[in-house]
Amino acid sequence: MRRESTGVLLALMGAFIYGVEPVVIKTNPSNPLSFAAFSALIASVLLWALLWISGRTREIRENPGGLKGAFLVGLSGTALAYVAYSFGVRMSTAINAALITRSEVLFSFILSWLLLGERITKRLLLYSSSIITGLVLVILQGRSLTPHTGDLLLLLVPLFWQLAHVMARKLPYSPPTIATLRNTFGFLLLLPLAIVTGLEFSPSAVAEGLIMAAGQVVWYGSIKRINLSKATTIITPAPAVAIGIGILLGESFTIHHAVGFLLITLGTLGAVRVESELRT
Repeated sequence: MRRESTGVLLALMGAFIYGVEPVVIKTNPSNPLSFAAFSALIASVLLWALLWISGRTREIRENPGGLKGAFLVGLSGTALAYVAYSFGVRMSTAINAALITRSEVLFSFILSWLLLGERITKRLLLYSSSIITGLVLVILQGRSLTPHTGDLLLLLVPLFWQLAHVMARKLPYSPPTIATLRNTFGFLLLLPLAIVTGLEFSPSAVAEGLIMAAGQVVWYGSIKRINLSKATTIITPAPAVAIGIGILLGESFTIHHAVGFLLITLGTLGAVRVESELRT
């Protein structure tokens, strides 16, 4: 399978994996920071086992200089992002959080163009607009969006994610190793905050840890093969997966769902066909 096709397939898998994540997070009754810390711990334990079995631990011994970058990936992509999300959603709403964090694709375009030299085509912009418009229809269902204080914190979440992705793209490690180090450093950074705010364990953290481990391995495998901006566009419809699961379980299906899912599908199929390019 061609490198581009493999990257696209991995990004599509990531969209489905992360689409299930909101359903799992919603079941968590514990302190969000404690939940994040335990989830990162479980993910890192699973991934360290994978590294030992596959013999990939030698990557770290052979390239110790990459640990600084891996720490920054854990700091930005896991610790800072979770802190901003946890406090932001408490001062806002679930709807605002779902929509604002999907602005990740806009940050991706800017940072990919500036820092990675990627070419952002008009077609990719068009397909991304279709996806975002579809998500707005599906999530808002014709309601207006009410601004909240926590929205500014929520806006930092996709920025932290994308900064971490840019740094991860440059690390001299394989996707499983990057995911392992990100979760390890993320856990170590989140643990003191979890202790201060109330250490609690929820069984949901096990499911979230599995999602984080699988999702990040798939995601880093994708952005190692295709442009970060393209991969982010493909994974943008992830919230629609959770909504689709809810509809299959008996929730109402409206005209907003129908039009929104159509726009999301068309945008995603279009983005898949855009070749990854660098600026000349």
